[in-house]
Amino acid sequence: MSGSGRPKIVTMIPTFNEAENIRDLITAILALPIEADLHVLVADDNSPDGTAAIVKDMASSDPRVHLLLRLKRRGRGAGGIDGFKAALELGADLVVEMDGDLSHQPKFIPALVAAARDLDLVLGSRFVKGGRDADRSLIRRFITILIRLFIRRRFRVPVRDVSSGFRCFRREVLAALDLDDLTSVGPSVVLETLYKAHLLGFRIGEIPIEFVDRTRGKTKLSALTLFETLIMALKFKRMYTPANVKRA
Repeated sequence: MSGSGRPKIVTMIPTFNEAENIRDLITAILALPIEADLHVLVADDNSPDGTAAIVKDMASSDPRVHLLLRLKRRGRGAGGIDGFKAALELGADLVVEMDGDLSHQPKFIPALVAAARDLDLVLGSRFVKGGRDADRSLIRRFITILIRLFIRRRFRVPVRDVSSGFRCFRREVLAALDLDDLTSVGPSVVLETLYKAHLLGFRIGEIPIEFVDRTRGKTKLSALTLFETLIMALKFKRMYTPANVKRA
């Protein structure tokens, strides 16, 4: 807990080239009506479009804004892992992970935080009742469904939106995952952390969200990235078993 007795919530956002979105996103998060010590941490991969400079400027006038400028081992997975570590160092009781392109809407953060009273890891889900995957092409939706069905059948994780990167972690979950032992550099880190948390016996659940496709900037998701994620998923299945996954 923070010095005020309220929980400290750090929203952690891994970024690369999100200058068009990051100021609006941070402003919206900090305006949320949450009874908590709310902070925003941006883990930026030294974006050439000036994302880090925008965050640094905001941090200079608001102590709730933090920048982690990453110069080595760049990538969505590595950025997320370093961001989790930094959030724990800030003293977070809860860590909300989300993308920086406004596809994850800040208005759903209070519901994630509320659900974390009874759960250890809460996912913002497109595929539970009330959830929605909006503004996406039929091809993207079809690929998402195929990947989701494959991973759910392969890993038996008790959630529907296994690829959701909009999540709320209790501090205890991240501390137990052994962040230094995670292997993902890319987006597969979402599945790796989810699967390990499941094997460790943490309480995992979902709340409905509406996912909206980005309107500014370029997506980082490609066919190659999806293929690499599936390859990593097969690696996790061999690497992690109930017998060899222990709490850090």
